[in-house]
Amino acid sequence: MQALLEHFILQSTLYSLIAVMLVAFLESLALVGLLLPGTVLMAGLGALIGSGEVNFWHAWLAGMVGCLLGDWISFWLGWRFKKPLHRWSFMKKNKALLDKTEHALHQHSMFTILVGRFVGPTRPLVPMVAGMLDLPIAKFVVPNIIGCVLWPPFYFLPGILAGAAIDIPEGMQSGGFKWLLLATALLLWVAGWLCWRLWRFGKAAPDRLASFLPRGRLLWLTPVLLAIGVMALVALLRHPLMPVYLDILRKVVGY
Repeated sequence: MQALLEHFILQSTLYSLIAVMLVAFLESLALVGLLLPGTVLMAGLGALIGSGEVNFWHAWLAGMVGCLLGDWISFWLGWRFKKPLHRWSFMKKNKALLDKTEHALHQHSMFTILVGRFVGPTRPLVPMVAGMLDLPIAKFVVPNIIGCVLWPPFYFLPGILAGAAIDIPEGMQSGGFKWLLLATALLLWVAGWLCWRLWRFGKAAPDRLASFLPRGRLLWLTPVLLAIGVMALVALLRHPLMPVYLDILRKVVGY
């Protein structure tokens, strides 16, 4: 699917924006987003942005439109078909996730709508559940718009960074820089994920990783990986090729 999207995108600018909007729309659409590898597709589109094949600002706008369409259609579906949805076997199988989403919306509706946009399992559920709960539109619209504005560049970012790195000329011996960039990104991502797990520890039900990552291990592993990630970031910022890389990124967002 990724190869098909790239072929479609490279045909014309219009096709590229349609592809971005379609991926954002399907990733946001009720339940469909649970089946679509949207994170991978958005990162792939980001790589095309980073390599200059797709305009960053146009892609951002197309992604926002796709997000808004998907969320508001999902909200309407939840409002219009709330009773049949409650009886649907798929919803019964995922009752635990549905109950957590409903509870979060009851407790902190605006915060849940905003944060839910950035969490994979809840992204295609929150707008639909908000509609099922007859949440007032006034409480839905503001965090939804903010989330749809911020979500596309956030999910494009890994691909943009990778695409820009690919454009560094091979003659500049860029191999070491690219590996350092990848290692830094992975270290900081894992450290951030561990921080999130540590913050959530005791607030959520134990999952499959709970036995491997108990609180005691998280308390020392999280700061260690975070410190290593910060040191890698400092080394990356001091690398001789960093000015070249930053210049490529400036051109990407400056079209």
